[in-house]
Amino acid sequence: MAKLTEPPFPPGSYPVMVVGSGPGGLQTSYSLKRLGIAHAVISRDEGPGGMFRQYPIFDRLISWTKPNAPTPKGSREGEWYDWNSLLVDDPQDHISIVDFMNGASEFPTRAEMEQSLAAFTNAHVPVRYGCSWQKTRRADDGTFVLETSDGEYRCKAVVFAVGVTEPWKPPTIPGIEEVVHSMELKAPQEYAGKSIYIIGKGTAAFEIADGLLPWASQIVLSSPGEAPPSVVTHSLAGIRARYMQPLEDHAISGRTVTVLDAATERIERVGSRLLVCLKGTRKPWDMQVEFDEVVAATGVATPMLDLPDLGVETISRGGKLPVQNPFWACPAVPGIYFSGSITQGARGIRGYGPGAVHGFRYSSRLVAQQIAKIHFGYTPQRPSLKPGDVTPYLLEEASHAPELWHQRALLARSVTIDKELGIFDEGIVPLAHFVDEAAPDGVAVTVFNDEEGDLHPVVYVRADGKVDEHILESNIMLDFATPSHHAELDSLLKGMLG
Repeated sequence: MAKLTEPPFPPGSYPVMVVGSGPGGLQTSYSLKRLGIAHAVISRDEGPGGMFRQYPIFDRLISWTKPNAPTPKGSREGEWYDWNSLLVDDPQDHISIVDFMNGASEFPTRAEMEQSLAAFTNAHVPVRYGCSWQKTRRADDGTFVLETSDGEYRCKAVVFAVGVTEPWKPPTIPGIEEVVHSMELKAPQEYAGKSIYIIGKGTAAFEIADGLLPWASQIVLSSPGEAPPSVVTHSLAGIRARYMQPLEDHAISGRTVTVLDAATERIERVGSRLLVCLKGTRKPWDMQVEFDEVVAATGVATPMLDLPDLGVETISRGGKLPVQNPFWACPAVPGIYFSGSITQGARGIRGYGPGAVHGFRYSSRLVAQQIAKIHFGYTPQRPSLKPGDVTPYLLEEASHAPELWHQRALLARSVTIDKELGIFDEGIVPLAHFVDEAAPDGVAVTVFNDEEGDLHPVVYVRADGKVDEHILESNIMLDFATPSHHAELDSLLKGMLG
């Protein structure tokens, strides 16, 4: 009976270790399993779900899933309409969050997300829970040794999918220690009748303001710059629908909500209240205002523990994240990889990637493929293409590939063109890798939003070691496979394809 209840993956040696049981760790494990790579998954949590076991604080997600989508569950096309389910290679493996949603909204609740991840784990990913990663070192033979609360684990490669879970406050604001962080908030009813000042105008700040709106008597959000485009543009319409619109309605009807472009100069406690000293940034002004509560929605950091001692460097991007190459690996320490929300620290051609499930589930799949290729000799399939098929294939991908639409300007469909060997589909790859790679001539396509929010297919042509970028015309119906697009791409590839 003891053996039946013994948790999986006892301390020992494994080819690969995955640390974390959030969506990133679960997706990586599933993909490693499908590639035949033996590995172990450990987690300090008592169950699957990662941050979704506690967050978002006020229950409902900003990422949406359409219960009645016009595509089959588990299909590649269905990923367009389902931002929250993990990816599978076999439709029979699919666990859809739709089966756990009560139909009240296309934005699932935190509990519904946790339930769907638990079902995915029970079906596909064994995890050793209650096992905390504590220290990391490199053995003389080059393997990694993870010291945990259960004992030592050795591995050739390790994937840290530990989330971005440590509260971070800017140390440059005097008095910031008096302020509660957004990850430490109490139940919303605890703020009934209070005036609230929120430092920040990112997604977390608007989530908090929306959650406190029925309770607080006054809400002020402030940061030096304007709200980021990811909040205010239609490219992530869910954020506007969930948070911005309710706040705007209250701002119009009265003084309940105020959004300022201002720097928080300092914070002082005055009795039971907090005095906030503000300085306008878009227009010159100074002001001091007292509030009942101040909340720092100023970012979160990755729990790095002793990884910096091994050479893992970090960047500050609303907190602290590990530096990563285009394949989400540590450039300075071969064999260390990252998965999940941490992958937003990898810079692409036009910026950083999304830290939400709909985007990083593709990164996690590619991390598994890269580990299999680099450390275990895995050779990915490279289907051949005929010259006349290249243009329609790439434009069809630009129009419909969920990988490209959920990881815009970060992932691309790549094709190599070798005059002697032929034309090959290299699959979905990081765009930065294609641009920097010393490889045969080829072409890659992705999509991105321009400054006005319009979507364009973007083609990168590599010829004779040089890569050129070509932005194709937009289309109001998001159809990039029109005759004019065909003619434009045919013209770009004419010299390569003959």
